[in-house]
Formats: sequence, C-alpha cells, structure tokens
Amino acid sequence: MTSLMNWFNRCIGLTLTAAVASVGLTVGSVSSAFAGVNNYGKVGTPIHLTVGYQPYYTESWSGVVMQPMKFYEKYLPKGSTVTFAVGLQGAVIVNAMLAGKQDIGYMGDMPAIVSTTKQQVADLRIVATLGLGYDQCNIFLAKKDAPKFANQDEAIKWLNGKRVAVPKGSCTDRFAQAVFKKTGVEPSSYLNQNIEVITSGFRAGKIDAAVIWEPTASRLVLEGLAKRIASGTAVNENDGGFLVMRNDLIEQRPDVVKAWLNAELDAQLYLADPKNAENIVNMVKGQTTGFTDKVLWTSLYGTYPASEGGTSERIKLPYVVSPEAMALITKATTFLYEVKSINTPKLRADAVMPGLAEAVLKERGLTSPIGDVKALPASAYKGN
Repeated sequence: MTSLMNWFNRCIGLTLTAAVASVGLTVGSVSSAFAGVNNYGKVGTPIHLTVGYQPYYTESWSGVVMQPMKFYEKYLPKGSTVTFAVGLQGAVIVNAMLAGKQDIGYMGDMPAIVSTTKQQVADLRIVATLGLGYDQCNIFLAKKDAPKFANQDEAIKWLNGKRVAVPKGSCTDRFAQAVFKKTGVEPSSYLNQNIEVITSGFRAGKIDAAVIWEPTASRLVLEGLAKRIASGTAVNENDGGFLVMRNDLIEQRPDVVKAWLNAELDAQLYLADPKNAENIVNMVKGQTTGFTDKVLWTSLYGTYPASEGGTSERIKLPYVVSPEAMALITKATTFLYEVKSINTPKLRADAVMPGLAEAVLKERGLTSPIGDVKALPASAYKGN
C-alpha cells in the first residue's frame, strides 16, 4: 500500500493542480494564492457562508438536519445567507475549503485530519465533533453466501485468505488494517475500491468482504447483496465525524463561529431525540438519491445482534472534541502518517481547537456528551 498514492492526496492533488493551472501559478506559490484569501467582513455584519456536507455519510447527518431546519438563522447576523454544497466524499469538501470555495465542512475523521496538514495551502481547523460510533464507518460486510458465524471472532478469522476491498486511505482502511493487525488475519488480496466498485464486486461475486460506511452498508445488506459480520466492537475500534472551519473565518468572525456552533448544537440535540426519527429520514431522503426510507432509517437507528457487531448506541454525540474524540484523532493521525498520506506523525498544536465548542456548551449550561442516537427495534420503523 505504501507504493500507492493515498486516496485523499490524489483527490486533493488533482484539485490543486487544476486550480494552480487555471491561474498560471507554480505549486510553490499556491500558499500565497489561497491562504488567507477570504474576506469575511466585520463582526456583526451579514455574511454569506458556503457549507460542505455529506448526506451520504450517516455520522455527519447533523449537517443534513441543519439545511431544512435552518437553526443558523437564529444565531447569524440578520441578513446572512448560507449555501449548502453536497460532497460525495470528505476529500471533495477538503478540496473546496482549501481553495477558499467553502468555509465550513462536515466530514469523517480521516479527511478532517488531512485537511489540517495542508496549511501551506490554507489553514483549516477541527472545531467540534459531529459524532462517534463503533459501527458507522467500521462495518465488515461479507458476500451473501458466506457462512453463518456464531460471533465476530469467528467471522474475522474467516477473512484470512479472502479477497477484501476498502476505499484505501479512508476510515474503513484504518479499521480494516487495525483488525488485521490485532488478529493476525491476512487476506489474499487487499483491494483499493470505491463504493460503486465494491457494490458491483459483491453483485458479481468478485470479492469476499469489504468495509463500508453507513448508509451504504445498510443498503447492501437490505438489498441482499451482502451480509453484516462484524463492527468496531470486535476490536474496540471507533470512528468519528468532525466539523472543520477555515481559520481566516475563525480569526475574522468569532461572532459567526459562535453562531454556527450554537446552530450545530441545536442540530445535534434534534438528531438525538428519537421523536424526530421520521422527520430526519425524510430530510435525508430529500437530499440523497438511491436510498429507500428503510435503508436510511436502518443506517441511523437499526438494531443488530451482538454477533454481528450490533450496538445499543449507534452514534454518541459529545459535540466538543472530547478526550475520546481526541484519542481517535491521535490514533488516526498515526495511521495516516504510516501510510504516507500526511508528512507528520503528530498534528500541530492548533490543528484542533476544542475551546470554541466548549465555550458554547458552557454558555448553554450543557455538558458533554449532549446525547446519543440509540438503536431502535425494527417495530419502531413506521415506513413501508
């Protein structure tokens, strides 16, 4: 794998190369071209924000809730406007933020970490946690005719000598490699494939297993293309999503940063209330394609047996960058360095700014975690 260019770096490199070419710059002058380019106006004045978010990544659905609920209107200066831009993958959002085209980003742990290491292009910071879980990104699926396993340990041992696919450089890659390292499992092939290729691979019987994030994992299971066999609970490996902001926004508009963090807190509180389940599914359905209501509901609320890595808590909502979230960032940073995706084994001290969300939480009289998304019985689903 070390001979391959990391998925994130490929995406970011291609975007920056195109951007540099379009303005006739050399790579060495990218920093002066992009860094600090955005002028966000004076404190208290109306602002226009462009927010990158991922409706195809369940752990970051507070961003999906934010769009139709418009919690930000309560907090941003009057006259402000917000545009939401869908990112099919976190790297797409990182690219746009580095180029100054997006100001705030909702993304998984791996792209969030990578984004903070590109300060020669633009200074991006992790400011809050969208959610933590053990079976949102960390889900092992096996081909539909795989044996029935008594437990996760048995399922993981079965992976030895099998053809396993992941989108390399993503949270799924980190999880799969952690599982192999802890258990001594060695697949016969470890393939770098995107979600579309993995889906077709299961359909054609070309792969034995894969690690996929929600909601695609639930779609493949419910469509009968694959079966769920294990999650992060098997080896105590969690996953997470994070909120990233441009530092020029943080420095110029502390009022806007505080406003958005208040709105994000409202969105996470909404997400944590099971009474909102039907509304949330409808919101996601309106912002995605190719997913049924049942798939979307299952990805957020579905209950699975412990033998398949089921958890009673699908997503924990610490909101702030809690010690648990920071431990995940540290572990994931080490992985990204080992696979040569980033050039530092440890993030710079100011790459993560936990104090901003902590101040909002304190002002609101709340403590972390602010809630969680509980797994619900199948009978709780009221759709078709």
